[in-house]
Amino acid sequence: MTRIKLDPETMVVNECWAVIYAPRRTRDRFPQGCVTIVESEQAARATADPDGHRHAAAVLGPSRSSEGQMLFYLVRWLDDPGH
Repeated sequence: MTRIKLDPETMVVNECWAVIYAPRRTRDRFPQGCVTIVESEQAARATADPDGHRHAAAVLGPSRSSEGQMLFYLVRWLDDPGH
């Protein structure tokens, strides 16, 4: 799902757990302001509020876009039964 790959030699971009504010779950990248990083998968699931459009996810980031924004890339939604 994500467009960027982890470089095992560096710690510039990391895979982490997060809660993402996403009214529509059709995107695969999110600005930093929509992403709350949490310490564990359990914390992401506990903090999620689907009715409030806040969804638990695994993400890669942050990564600076060509426009200078800090972005996180979706690895997977934690409540997606297909993953």
